[in-house]
Parts: sequence; C-alpha cells; structure tokens
Amino acid sequence: MDYRSIAQQIYDNIGGRQNIVSAAHCATRLRLVIGDNEKCSKEALENVEGVKGVFEASGQLQIILGTGTVNKVYDEFIAIAGISAASKEEVKQAAASKQNVFQRLIKTLGDVFVPIIPAIVASGLLMGLLEGLGKVFPAMTQSGTYTIIHLFSNAAFVFLPILIAISAAKVFGGNIFLGAVIGMIMIHTDLMNAWSVASAEAIPTADAWFGLYQINLVGYQGHVIPVVIAVWFMSMLEKKLHKIVPEIIDLFVTPLVTVLATGYLTLTVFGPVFSWIENGVLDGVQFLITLPLGIGSALAGAVYAPTVVAGVHHMYNALEAGLLSSKGLNIWMPIATAANVAQGAAALAMALKTKNQKLKALALPSSLSAFLGITEPVIFGVNLRYMKCFIAGCVGGAVGGLMAGLTGVGASAYGITGLFGYLITTDYTVQYTMVVAAAVITAFVISWVLYREEQIPAAESIEQKSETENSSETENSSAQAEFRCEKNTVYSPLKGNAIPLTEVKDSTFAGEILGKGMAVIPSEGTVYAPFDGTVETVFDTKHAVGLTSTDGVEILIHVGINTVELGGKYYETHVSEGDSVHAGQPLVTFSIEDIKKAGYDITTPVIVTNTDDYQEVVMEAAGEIQVLDRAVTVK
Repeated sequence: MDYRSIAQQIYDNIGGRQNIVSAAHCATRLRLVIGDNEKCSKEALENVEGVKGVFEASGQLQIILGTGTVNKVYDEFIAIAGISAASKEEVKQAAASKQNVFQRLIKTLGDVFVPIIPAIVASGLLMGLLEGLGKVFPAMTQSGTYTIIHLFSNAAFVFLPILIAISAAKVFGGNIFLGAVIGMIMIHTDLMNAWSVASAEAIPTADAWFGLYQINLVGYQGHVIPVVIAVWFMSMLEKKLHKIVPEIIDLFVTPLVTVLATGYLTLTVFGPVFSWIENGVLDGVQFLITLPLGIGSALAGAVYAPTVVAGVHHMYNALEAGLLSSKGLNIWMPIATAANVAQGAAALAMALKTKNQKLKALALPSSLSAFLGITEPVIFGVNLRYMKCFIAGCVGGAVGGLMAGLTGVGASAYGITGLFGYLITTDYTVQYTMVVAAAVITAFVISWVLYREEQIPAAESIEQKSETENSSETENSSAQAEFRCEKNTVYSPLKGNAIPLTEVKDSTFAGEILGKGMAVIPSEGTVYAPFDGTVETVFDTKHAVGLTSTDGVEILIHVGINTVELGGKYYETHVSEGDSVHAGQPLVTFSIEDIKKAGYDITTPVIVTNTDDYQEVVMEAAGEIQVLDRAVTVK
C-alpha cells in the first residue's frame, strides 16, 4: 500500500493546504477540520485506496483508514500539507469553534458524561450480576459477601453528583477539587436524602436571600443537570477571580469566594430551578417512551441512528444518567440497542448477499462490531454509502424500539448496548432478547430485499463498427459470458505486447512504487475488464481505471505514460465508479494513433495496488498477448 499516494489523494480532494484548519488521528481515523466543506469531495475521498469510509461528525471530517494504516498515512499527510501534528483535543477545539450553539452544547454534555461511563458500567454490571445470581441462588443474598459487594455495587449512583462535578470541572477548566466540593454540598448528609422525601412526614426548610423565599433542605441525589450548571458557574467564577485577585492573596480569596458564592447559588437557585426543568424533561421522555402500543419508543428507535450521523447522540448519556438516578431504571438503553443491532443486521444482509469481496470484507466485521454496540464503522463505512441499507436499519430500530416499549425492558447502567447489554438487563432477559430479535430480523430482511448488486451491460465502442466487427463483438460477448475467472488471477485487459513493469519508461511505474504487475504495449484501442469485479475509480481524465476483483485483487490500469496531461482527449470511458463488471467487458476505448501523434508513450501498466496483501505477485506472460490471456497471478 502506497501511503504517500493515499495521503496525496486525500490532500488533493479536501481543497489543499489553504482549506486545512487542523489535523490529527486516532486509532482508526484521520480527523480533519477543514475551512470550506464545498471544496471537499467526499465521493472522491471514498474512492481513495485504503479509505473505508468518510463522514462528518462534531465539526470534523473523519476518514476511516484502519489500525496500522492511519498513522502512516497521517505522517505522510502532514508532510505533504506542511503542517504540524495536532492532538485529538486540539482538533476537537478547532472543530468546536465551527459548531453552532446547539452542537457545542451537545458536545459539552458528551465531554462531561462519557469519561464517567467506566464507573457507571462497573456499578451497573455488579448490580446486574448480583441480581441474576440472587435469583438463581436465593440463599446467597443472606451472605456477608453478598452484602459487602452489594454495598459498593451502587456506590457510583449514590455519589454520582460528585463524579459529574469532577468531570464537569475538568471540561469547563475549573479546579476539579473545588468541583468535587460543589458535588459534595449537593448531597451533604445535613440535607435530607432525596430518596427519603416520599416517606418523610415533614421536609426541613430554610430562608433564602434574607427571607425572600424558602427552599427545601433536600439533597440532589438523582439529579445530573443541576450539578453541571453549578460547576459551570463555579469554573467561570474561579477563572474570573484568578484574573482580578492579586496573586499574593489569590490562594485564599479565590477558593473561598468561589465555593461560598457557588454553593449558596446552587442550593437556592441552580438546584431548585434546574432540578424542576430536569424532572420535566425526564418525565417527558418517559411519557414518550411509554406511550400506548409502543409508539413513542418506536419513533425513538427510528431516529436514533440519524442522530448518530448528526453527531448529537452524546446527549443520550445525560438522559440515561438522569433516568438511572431519578427512576432507577434506564429504559432508553434497550431502544439504543435496537437501533444499533438493526444497523448491524442490515450490513450483515449486504455482506452475505454481495459478490463484491471488498464490500464483503468491510461490511461483515463492521456488522459484527455493531452487534457489540460499536456502530460507527457500520453506519459511516457501509450503510450510509448504500442508503437503502441504512433505511432498513432505521426501520429495524423502530420495530425493536416498539418491542422495547411494549415489554417495558430497562437496564441497570448505561454505556453498554448490543449483546453485552445482557449483563445489565438481567431482570429482563427474555424481553431484551425479543427486542434484539425484532430489530435484527426486520432490518436483515428489508436490507436483503432492497439491496441490489448493480449490473452494467457492456458499452458500445465510440466508433461505428462494420458488420464484420459487430459480428466479432457478438462472438466476443458470447465468449465473455462463458469465461470463468480463476481465483487470484488478473487476465490481460489489452491485446498487444506484454513487458515487465520494470521496463516501463517511467520511474514511478518501473520502480514498482504503486505496486507490482506488468505492462502492455497495446495494438488495439480497447481496455477490457481483466476479471469479474467492481469499478472502484474512473479518473476524470479517462486515462486510468481502478478495479477490485471478486476475490479482493485491486488493480490500476493506466493507459499511457503521462497521459493525464491530455485531459481526457482521445479517450472514452464506458463504466462508472461502483459498477459491477465481468471479464472481457469494455471499460475504456482510446485512439492509439492520436495519442502517439500527441507525443505520448502508449505503454499501459497493469498494477496490483494492494501488493502488500500478498506474498508474491507473478507476471505470467511476456511477448504477444491476447485479451483475457493470463497476465498476473498473486499468492
């Protein structure tokens, strides 16, 4: 794989250096922030060798390249662009500056709640496992070990406001220990525990703001948004004080004023107001999900995947945390599972039905990851490129959501979906299975029915042929239909004289920089498909075409040397990107005489561009060669 070439093509198709704001990479994706989306060709990027998908999320252009490839392409990319490497956080900040207020709000919620997922998952899994074991072995619940483990299984939920406060302080740039203090104030033991209010005979109160009104001295167990608001204010106040308070007394004054002002405002303003708003939102969501006949949950299941595409799905972390804290049951998680496994099932149907080996190799592992709760590869790398499959996944999500609403299934944590979700739905195993089955079966069947492998008939030559030539074409078409390709074999796409690639009068091809293969000095001006496969790339200048065989061999047929300079003159293409082709089907016609008269070498390299995937690439013929003679084999 030529990482330099991949990087160059990405650079060219995003508008060049002047359109790059920032660039970084993660384990699988190149993360770019670009200035003008109109200058970026996502379609062209998707056709770059090695690119498994392209999507925009959170203000970033993200190009999926895969583990082991992305870092090498990134190194070449920053060298070509002449920019310095950036961290993921720097790219996120650059991307955030381009987002609207709503997008920034959603991103902030995600930044606050995503880091505490491990703590929630640990507690949720422990609770689920204890519940499951308690049902199988009832006597176990009386043991000391059970009591001890049960004590810390819900610790993350008991002290959730403190976890949220620490995470929020980090996001907002405040002192995380002051943030922790604000979280502690909100669940202080001098306040009545919020879980005890329902059974209390009386609720303690206190005058606020010099007797202007009274507040209930009740803790904020079960609330998340008031904590975020309080710590946001605390962080802004702290940073402001650091700027205006003299350094000699900053250490004493800033923490004192910050905690005093924030704590009082939290218990008298932020807490009462935003807990009321939060309760309204959570009650509204629960009302929607529990609408009769599962209508609301079906709607939620249908729109879940589109919100992932829009990059606003992080808001669900706050929603799920709120449901767990206030209701004790996460009824959103099964709906998310339905949406996720449905997208996986849609891609699985495509993977099993398609004959395109490259698509199959991409769709199959992506679908499996979706069943485990990781949907990014399947949505952005596969289903959005084949919209019918994405729609099938949305319909499957709706049906699975409907089942979730009808059965009332819920989870004991958040941050886990898919098959691993069984660990946090131990009280609803049968119902959860019904949700998964309904989503998977629906999406799979619809995707199987809707997905069609495109079949493109052979095109006519650009010149009018005589009756004799037409008769010859008919015979050739018949032979083409009967031709059977051998695995790992590239047949000659041209009639002419076969020569080793090293003899081509161009250092790039002769040096096998793009890959190994062979070359043909053509005697006739038609390029034919060298195997059954898919057209991956058709150059705008028509002088080159890239294909992938049904068994994964990727080749580039480059008609002439430096002929890109002709700008498409003397060439005509008969296929488009994404077309399925059969061995012997015409791909490109060209005028040998006119190209030679223009001063160009007509030698045509046939290159295996994924040479690195094979132990050996062997040229099978030399000298005179006919169309569909064995030309190259790979091992």
